[in-house]
Amino acid sequence: MKKIQLSEHFTYSKLIRFTLPSMIMMVFSSIYGVVDGFFVSNFVGKTAFTAVNFILPVLMILGSVGFMFGTGGGALIAKTMGEGDDRRANELFSLIVYTSIGCGVVLAGVGFLLLRPLAQALGAEGAMLQDCIIYGSILLPAIPAYVLQYEFQCLCVTAEKPNLGLAITVASGLTNMVLDALFVAVLPFGLPGAAAATALSQCVGGILPLIYFARPNGGRLRLGRTRWSSRSLFKACTNGSSELMSNISMSLVSMLYNAQLLHYAGEDGIAAYGVLMYVSMIFQALFIGYSVGTAPVVSFHYGAGHHTELRGLLRKSASIVSVFAVVMFVGARLLAAPLSHLFVRYDATLLAMTNHAFSIFSFCFLFSGYAIFGSSFFTALNNGLISAAISFLRTLVFQIFCVLVFPLFWQVDGIWASLVAAEAMAVCVTLVFLRAKQKNYGY
Repeated sequence: MKKIQLSEHFTYSKLIRFTLPSMIMMVFSSIYGVVDGFFVSNFVGKTAFTAVNFILPVLMILGSVGFMFGTGGGALIAKTMGEGDDRRANELFSLIVYTSIGCGVVLAGVGFLLLRPLAQALGAEGAMLQDCIIYGSILLPAIPAYVLQYEFQCLCVTAEKPNLGLAITVASGLTNMVLDALFVAVLPFGLPGAAAATALSQCVGGILPLIYFARPNGGRLRLGRTRWSSRSLFKACTNGSSELMSNISMSLVSMLYNAQLLHYAGEDGIAAYGVLMYVSMIFQALFIGYSVGTAPVVSFHYGAGHHTELRGLLRKSASIVSVFAVVMFVGARLLAAPLSHLFVRYDATLLAMTNHAFSIFSFCFLFSGYAIFGSSFFTALNNGLISAAISFLRTLVFQIFCVLVFPLFWQVDGIWASLVAAEAMAVCVTLVFLRAKQKNYGY
């Protein structure tokens, strides 16, 4: 089948074909991220499973820098290609990758210093605190590769090689799954084994594409010599600040949810929330994958001044996201019981709580895709400010307000309902921004 280029006119069929590898890549990445939780919960125990969910948001904050460089840098690179300057696009590509490696090393060092005090400040103590330290300490050396893994999930699409990103994600995922089964289910390595499996899989996901782009690859982008440009890096970071904000905010909010659930429902509440987040990662990966796949297309046509194509991309994307939303809502309702049973079948009380939480949480999927795509759309237009505003409101402001206020009236049910309310509010904000900037960008 002929390779689809960014410069083409995109029909519904072509959009799906071009973004499908990114969607599968994100879904697969989420699934293998859930594998740790499955093996830890079923083979190590509830306390270790709670510890993984407790400390994971801290580690995700560190790795999310790669998403910032990937989305923001990818938008700048694709816009530059749309303007016809491939040489400069390669310089930007190299500059962004080299800078992100340096940032990953620094973040790993900071993580080692802050791991224990952060876990203690969040309320971990006793056996759960020790499990948090064990899991985090093994994953931190792989943070530079984790940053690259996030980054190349976006930059492979910008390089018109979405299938490469998919292949590397599958290789990374299979590494994690096989090693998890070996280290946790077969060999008695327990929680350290699960952490080692994840760290090694992150090295596969980050280092393989680095090697690929360092060699001649027949594509438009390759690592090579570059020029330092603080202005370009600042532009890439501000472009991608919404994705960074989204990841940081979700991690911070997860900590707040954990604290609220610890207060209202104890360790069972944190474990149930962990199951919801695992499922949410998989389902929302479709929205994120579609947004990542379309972003370079939007950036290219924006850079080329093709306003009619921009309008078509926005309208087609709204229809596609709507179909995904309905399908995922129905899927969440149907799969709530079997998914809950998969993780926590060993505890009847926890299983009942998780099932009930699912019955409320599933409504999130009717709303979340619109704000995710809207934020990505403005990133692709190189408007990092609006993109960041949507993400900041969706993942931080609305979430914090709801999770602090709703439980005062509805206890634990208020915590589950706050997830839905925050997503609905974010859709309203996204529509306002899209309408306000319609004339500016000609979509």
